[in-house]
Amino acid sequence: MTNEELKAAYQWAKKKYAEIGVDTDKAIDQLSKIRISINCWQGDDVEGFLNKQSLSGGIQVTGNYPGKARTPDELRQDLDFLFTLLPGKYKLNLHAIYADTDEKVSLDKLEPRHFEKWVAWAKEKDLGLDFNPTCFSSPMVNNGFTLSSADEKTRHFWIDHCKACLKIGDYFGKELGQKCVTNIWIPDGYKDTPVDYLAPRQRLEDSLDQILETPYDKKNELVAVEAKFFGIGVESYTTGSNEFYVGYATKHQIAVCLDAGHYHPNEFISDKISSVLLYTPELLLHVSRPVNWDSDHVVTFTDELQNIATSLVRNNLIERTHIGLDFFDATINRIAAWTIGTRNMLKALLKAYLEPTEELKEVENKGDFTTRLAVTEELKSYPFGIVFDYYCMKQGVPTGDAWLAKVRDYEKNVLSKRN
Repeated sequence: MTNEELKAAYQWAKKKYAEIGVDTDKAIDQLSKIRISINCWQGDDVEGFLNKQSLSGGIQVTGNYPGKARTPDELRQDLDFLFTLLPGKYKLNLHAIYADTDEKVSLDKLEPRHFEKWVAWAKEKDLGLDFNPTCFSSPMVNNGFTLSSADEKTRHFWIDHCKACLKIGDYFGKELGQKCVTNIWIPDGYKDTPVDYLAPRQRLEDSLDQILETPYDKKNELVAVEAKFFGIGVESYTTGSNEFYVGYATKHQIAVCLDAGHYHPNEFISDKISSVLLYTPELLLHVSRPVNWDSDHVVTFTDELQNIATSLVRNNLIERTHIGLDFFDATINRIAAWTIGTRNMLKALLKAYLEPTEELKEVENKGDFTTRLAVTEELKSYPFGIVFDYYCMKQGVPTGDAWLAKVRDYEKNVLSKRN
C-alpha cells in the first residue's frame, strides 16, 4: 500500500471509529506518549559482557541463530537499527552483567562508572534506562539460593550486589531525567518439597530490608520486586512467591513486577493489575509469552496481551505502570524477535485506546450485558491495523511487514559477518 493509499484508508477507518465515538487521532497521540522498556537480553541470549558464564538459575535460552551481539558496541549497533523499525520513544532495560567496562569487577562491586557508556548512548538517543540486579549465572548462587540463602556469606554477597544496583539505578534516573525501574528477581527455591517453608522467606525479607536502606531518590528510581510461581529447578517451592512480594511491596510502598510467564498456565496477570494497584503506588510489567511454563517466548498478539493492555487503558492505570518486555529466543533472528514483540505490545495498547470505554462502562453499570458483549465482539474486527500503519507512517518507520526486508538486509550485511 502506498502512502497515499494508506492515508485514504486511514480516513475511512477514522470515520468508522468516529461513528462509535472514538477519536483515532487522540488514540495515536496517547500511544505515542508510552515508553516501552525493551529487554536488552534478547540481543545476546542473556550472556552479558561482565563475566561470561553459562546460564543457570532458572534461565535457559534455546537455539543458535547466527549474529548475536558479542560486545556492548554490537548490541548498541543492533538496537540503533531496531529503533528505525519502531514508532515512538523507548527505554532500554539492562541487567547488571551488561556493564561496559574493561575492568574485571565482581557483581557486588559494580559502580555507576561501569555504565557510563550506556548512559552517554542513551542521552544521545533520548532513551531511558531501566535496571536489574543479575542474581543468576554466577558461582555465588549457592545451591540455587541468593538473597534467601542460609549461608550468610552468600546472602550478604547478593545483598551488596543489589545495593550496588540501586545506586546505579539512581544514577540512571538522575542523568537521563527519566525514572529508572530497578527490578529485583531471584531464582531461589527448591526442586523438591522442602521441610521449612518459612525460614527462606524470613531471610529474604531481611535481605530486602537491608537493600532498601540504600539511599536513593524516588524521583529518579522505582524499586520493584518480581514474583514467580515456579520454574526450572524450583518446581516445588519458590521463595519469592506472589503472596510474599505483594505483601512486601504493599508494606514498603514499592512496586510489584508482574511477569506474564511467572504464574500457572491458567492464571493471567491481566486480572491482577487492578488489584495490585489498589495497594502499591506503581506497577512494573514484564510482558512475555509462556508456553506451559516460564519459557519467555516472543510476545505475540494473544488474547492475554490484549487483556493486559485493556486492563491498563480502561482503568486509567497507564501513568502508574511501567511496561517492559521480557523474552529471549535464539531460534530466530533476534532483531526480528524484538520487532515482533514490541510492535505487538504497541498494537494491543492502540486497540485498547480505540474503544468507547466510557460508553461500555455505562451500559455495564446499567446491567445491559447484551450490548456490552455485542460491542466488544464487533470491535475485534474494526480496522485498528490501518490506524497502526498510519501511526508508523507518520513516525517514518516501516508499515505492515515491510520491516522484515530491512531486517534481512541487516542480517546479510551485518549479522552474517559476526563469527
